[in-house]
Amino acid sequence: MTLRIDISALPSGRVQFAASPLAELTAMLHVLAEPGHHPQFAGWAADVWAGLRPELAERLREAEFLWRSSQADFLIPARPRPTLAEELDDVDRIDDERYVTAALVTTCGSNRVHFSRASPLTDTTARERALDLAQARGTLQEAFAERLLADPAAVRARVRHTLEECAEAFFDGAWAGVAVQLATDLRLKRELLRRHGIGAALASVSGAVTLAPDGDCIIVDKVQDKATAARDAGVTFLPSVFGRPHLVAVHAPGWHPVVQYPVAEPSPAQPVSLETVTLRLEALAHPVRLRLLRTLARGPHTTAELAHFWELSPPEISRHLAVLRRAGLLTARRQGRYVRYTLNLPDLAALGTDLLAAVLR
Repeated sequence: MTLRIDISALPSGRVQFAASPLAELTAMLHVLAEPGHHPQFAGWAADVWAGLRPELAERLREAEFLWRSSQADFLIPARPRPTLAEELDDVDRIDDERYVTAALVTTCGSNRVHFSRASPLTDTTARERALDLAQARGTLQEAFAERLLADPAAVRARVRHTLEECAEAFFDGAWAGVAVQLATDLRLKRELLRRHGIGAALASVSGAVTLAPDGDCIIVDKVQDKATAARDAGVTFLPSVFGRPHLVAVHAPGWHPVVQYPVAEPSPAQPVSLETVTLRLEALAHPVRLRLLRTLARGPHTTAELAHFWELSPPEISRHLAVLRRAGLLTARRQGRYVRYTLNLPDLAALGTDLLAAVLR
């Protein structure tokens, strides 16, 4: 399961390492939405939530689908700017169709291919499909998708205003220290790139990012097999302090490939009993179950969604989910006519940080 970025026709010097205020703010927002993914920042997240004005907290929950299980492509800039305001100005220049499509992918928890053939802004069938997917994700997602499709300009303005208020509430204070760590990492990466080439620089990014033997392709370990091409635009690598352990990749058609990688140190694993480890390792011994865990790491899913995502039958998915539930790696919750399965992050983390990082990539 890999993302392959073709760099065979890429001009020299078009692989760049840079810091992005907007991408780091997005990583912080993900921490606030999914603190279980980031135990090292649990205290920070609790303090931020406690200090937020109720109105801002409500707006963050209203739009959290843009950064909770995956990040909307426009929040991970391919051309980073020195300031958050400049990067938000760049987002404003994106046309409604690209913005809405990227937002719906994260809101609906679906694959980009569903929205690539027809625009839900102009095509009735695509619009109904988007709303059906959002409804299956929950009432908040459905309401957000309805507002986005009815008045994209208003939603875009509201999202920007929310991000600007986040800067004042917590981002500006955190960014001062984070920027120093990112600058240190960037000096190392750029020096490796200059002295030893792209292979050495990629090796220092993550064990999950490698250069193909022929040097024509960057290979990123991700949840699905995908391919894209850098072409003249190049590839951008963004370091992140708050992003650990995630490795975020933007690769949708029409978007400049971007990889956001973690630079913070991992947290030590907590020991668990041998009996528990044995039970869970047996549950993880099947490749399909590992794929299901990696998908569920992005957020709760129903059996039907998982079956559609992996092109397997619902009964087959149900059998694998039952094994994972018996091992204590999943929980199930019924909401109306839907049963959603959720990854049990604390127990998965108890098996080790390498496994957790692999699942959450």
